[in-house]
Amino acid sequence: MDKIEQDFLQALKTVLGQPNPFVPLHEPEFMGNEWERVKDCLDSTFVSSVGKYVDRFEVMLAEYTGAKYAVAVVNGTAALHIALLLAGVRTGDEVLIPALSFVATANAVSHCGAIPHFIESQFETLGIDPHALNDYLKHCSLSSSEGLTNRLTGRRIAAVIPMHTYGHPVDMSSLLEVANRYHLPVVEDAAESLGSCYRGQHTGTFGQLGTLSFNGNKVITTGGGGAILTNDAKLAQQAKHLTTTAKQPHRWEFFHDAVAWNYRLPNLNAALGCAQMEQLPSLLNRKRLLAQKYQEVFQDVEGVGFVVEPANSQSNYWLNTLRLEEPSLLVRDRLLTVANDAGYQCRPTWTLLHKLPMYADCPHAPLPVAEQLEVSLINVPSSAKLAGAAR
Repeated sequence: MDKIEQDFLQALKTVLGQPNPFVPLHEPEFMGNEWERVKDCLDSTFVSSVGKYVDRFEVMLAEYTGAKYAVAVVNGTAALHIALLLAGVRTGDEVLIPALSFVATANAVSHCGAIPHFIESQFETLGIDPHALNDYLKHCSLSSSEGLTNRLTGRRIAAVIPMHTYGHPVDMSSLLEVANRYHLPVVEDAAESLGSCYRGQHTGTFGQLGTLSFNGNKVITTGGGGAILTNDAKLAQQAKHLTTTAKQPHRWEFFHDAVAWNYRLPNLNAALGCAQMEQLPSLLNRKRLLAQKYQEVFQDVEGVGFVVEPANSQSNYWLNTLRLEEPSLLVRDRLLTVANDAGYQCRPTWTLLHKLPMYADCPHAPLPVAEQLEVSLINVPSSAKLAGAAR
């Protein structure tokens, strides 16, 4: 075992202690009123799309994030799908998304019948690089009638999706300047960033719409689940309408006025979400303690650095992330092997989306930074309860 592998493994042991027998990447935590809320929901028999917990969960999300409206749905992909439709994305359009993202970002674009257009990442934030984007869009055509058009494909570029990678906020001030310059709607993929803020404002509240995820591996979970955030009352009403099969309210009649989706979050899941939201401050505090410990310990590991929250931001540190100072697929995979063999679940970042077979023919910008990040990032165990081991 080489020195970097020995030092890497020893640093994990210092932060996390001995695995017994295995330390997962990210586990949910149920230490509050989860059992009570779920039992109350079961006792009520309102376990599906009708019930008090859906409304309560939406209010809690809106109050916490500062959004005027939150619409709870079945998962983050569904949330992003509907948000893009509401932002005006249509079949045959292109949507700008980071090449370094989870596949759901691209899938939601495809579900609209649109084409993902992959763009560059920023070294400091891991998200979209607004400056590289601005330079890249100078090669597109902008007109008052057609909006922004890709000169090579002739397709309209309908929106841009900043994704807050591992909970680290994108440089939203610069991104919004670029989006406004090119008249691009902004739909935020804040799936990973509940509890993260940029300049004191919660992620997911900068664009026309934002989306959250409550999958089992997120900061809080509803089992599955997601939400659409917006400050626009009309968009919120449309989001709720389209995610509930576009049914017109009536005491008994079934009348639907559009092709729509059955995407609403069940009351049973929302009950779990309400209890999880009550625990959110504690979860975030402990995740920051764990991140601080990683940062301290990995300062002494030559060749490996800890990814800290960007300037002007407060990150939820959803997944703590290490970065090789010299990008190397070989070294990355050696470190992943020794960590997982020792009982610490670590993983690489995602394969860049333009390398996946179903997206290989999609347009993309030059991606030198994203390609370096792909072979240098390592996610390490990040559950809030691990903060106890890190003290």
